[in-house]
Amino acid sequence: MPILNRSLLRLPFTLSFCLLATGLAAAFAQAHKAAVTLTPAEVVVGSPELIRVEAPATAALEGEWLGQKLEFFRGRNGQAWFALAGVDVAAAAGPSTLQITARLEDGSEHDLGRMVEIHAANYRTSTLTVAPRFVQPSPDQLKEIEAEIQLKKELFAVSAPRVLWAGSFHAPVRAAPTDSFGTRRMFNGELASIHKGMDFRAATGTPVRASNSGVVVLARRLYFEGNCVVIDHGLGLFTIAMHLSRIEVHAGQRVAKGQLLGLSGATGRVTGPHLHWAVRWEGAYLDPAKLLRLNLGAVR
Repeated sequence: MPILNRSLLRLPFTLSFCLLATGLAAAFAQAHKAAVTLTPAEVVVGSPELIRVEAPATAALEGEWLGQKLEFFRGRNGQAWFALAGVDVAAAAGPSTLQITARLEDGSEHDLGRMVEIHAANYRTSTLTVAPRFVQPSPDQLKEIEAEIQLKKELFAVSAPRVLWAGSFHAPVRAAPTDSFGTRRMFNGELASIHKGMDFRAATGTPVRASNSGVVVLARRLYFEGNCVVIDHGLGLFTIAMHLSRIEVHAGQRVAKGQLLGLSGATGRVTGPHLHWAVRWEGAYLDPAKLLRLNLGAVR
């Protein structure tokens, strides 16, 4: 038990309590500002990040990073506060400001923010050949593409207001992955794009499963993506499976980790059978391989 200054004991109770609360609040701010941690510790372009904040369970946390609001949730067994966020694959390297504010029961607010250096990632460039219609769509195909762009914009604008996943994420298919995430691609020598997902060398008909629990928000064929399934995992986090030969779920369906979503294939803009799997948080596309390496078992 801390030893209180005798002069403090002689003050009126209300004043003594206020001074003590102020001291505790200051101690909290000093102790917890250093207890904001990011995993992985080295932040690179395209990296998902688990943000941990040591703060009382009764605190109210608000945060923002890279122009996106952070949604904090209490960890398993009441262990700290967490937010799952990340840096888009197309983001610029350099310093960034991670803003976090904790509001305590006594009404005091504490700035727990910090500067975060974002490091460049060395992504390669490749050249692919696809059907001409995926490089130079017809007017009717352009209308289809525009309609799907609007559909996806509306789809990703809404996410469950709570965490739907539990534990670590698992690979969606039993097949060898590639290091294709972030690759700058040229299609037929004309169309440049950034590969925003991870490719698995999955033969047509390979079972594709949910990497974690959530709600299916899209299950249909799209122009570029082919047969596509999108799962909302809550708080702005989505996973996307593309180029399926068959879909086994429907929009609005709740799925558990490991549940069959469909079969891999070669639909949409592809050069052959494979699974393209993407991870998206609040508009940012993140490296799926790094998400799979995050140990989330002790978080939720």
